[in-house]
Amino acid sequence: MHTIRQNKWWIIQIHAEWTGLTIESILLEKWQLPKKLVHSWRMAKSVLLNGHPANWRQPLEPMNRVAVPFFESGPFGAAPVPPSPSILYEDDHLIVANKPAGVKTHPNELEEKNTLLNGVCYHVSLSGDLLPVRHIHRLDEGTSGAVLFAKHDAAYTALSRLLEKKEIFRTYYAVVDGQVSKRSGTIRKAIGKDRHHPSRRRISPNGQTAVTHFERMAVQNGLSLLKCRLETGRTHQIRVHLSSIGHPISGDVLYGGRGMNGNPLLHAAELTIPHPFVNDCVTVTAPVPESIKKLFLPTYFE
Repeated sequence: MHTIRQNKWWIIQIHAEWTGLTIESILLEKWQLPKKLVHSWRMAKSVLLNGHPANWRQPLEPMNRVAVPFFESGPFGAAPVPPSPSILYEDDHLIVANKPAGVKTHPNELEEKNTLLNGVCYHVSLSGDLLPVRHIHRLDEGTSGAVLFAKHDAAYTALSRLLEKKEIFRTYYAVVDGQVSKRSGTIRKAIGKDRHHPSRRRISPNGQTAVTHFERMAVQNGLSLLKCRLETGRTHQIRVHLSSIGHPISGDVLYGGRGMNGNPLLHAAELTIPHPFVNDCVTVTAPVPESIKKLFLPTYFE
């Protein structure tokens, strides 16, 4: 399918597979966009067919050009504040940025200006766009690595749905205390809030379902390097799960890890995203920070 951005419109050229569909079915069924957003476009007559206001229920023909106003101006998700972060991947719909350890993913208070989201909004502003950029998921302040952002409302809805359906795969590197005996395993333990600590989570039979898969990559100097894949995305999930099997993340003093380097040695290494608007799957890798690489032979990260 041929697609292109033109000003505020995302223009798609109808291919054989979509012949006979209507604009209404593409927006609501193929892309599963919010009814409220689609209704606003319908009322404003802002979806075009071959350059003219569209008949939403007209069967589409091959080579028809449909223009959808994905890129209408809207307020940034946070104040754009320099510097721009390291951008690992970007297209018209989404951005993956590399978060350093010690930086928050997004502001929790209005006065916070030094988060990753602030930097991503600044990066987008440099192109002259004013778009409702928002984060799709978050990393703990002490965790480094890849974070996914949507550049417009339709992308936010589509990517959030993919995350909820567990179709976006997230891979982490974790350095844990001690020698992990198993080569691989799966931790299935529900996670809930700790009544005695406002920011801490704990294993709880009444908590939310949580599943973490892990693979042991290396053991060196009393530490183990694990590759972890999340099946769910609970707050502090990897940290709580690894602590529960007796191998807390090094530096994660909240969950019993030995204090070192000031931050837990946890890195979001890879995101795999089935692109909602392009017939492709995007895999993005975040470079492993030196704080982790220096502890193990470099061949483990090739």
